[in-house]
Amino acid sequence: MALEEKERIIIPDENGEEHLFEVLFTFDVDQTGHSYIAVVPADQKDEEEVEVFAFRYEEKTNDEDDLSLFQIESEEEWGMVEEMLNTFTDEETD
Repeated sequence: MALEEKERIIIPDENGEEHLFEVLFTFDVDQTGHSYIAVVPADQKDEEEVEVFAFRYEEKTNDEDDLSLFQIESEEEWGMVEEMLNTFTDEETD
């Protein structure tokens, strides 16, 4: 997956098809050292309700612009992401 500009990324799906996403925000968790990214499909960004996707990510050391995405599987990680998402949406609506 490559970063495109700073606010959009391309993520291939399980079939290898590439999809463009807008980055909502990224955040790091100091206790675990993990980084997370929340994205929405670029073609849905202006809709009233959008599906938000979140991943744990690691920057690849061999190429600055590439990231490795990992599915979030633990309830604890989802809780942190949901909390950050709630904070983000509260700030957006103010």
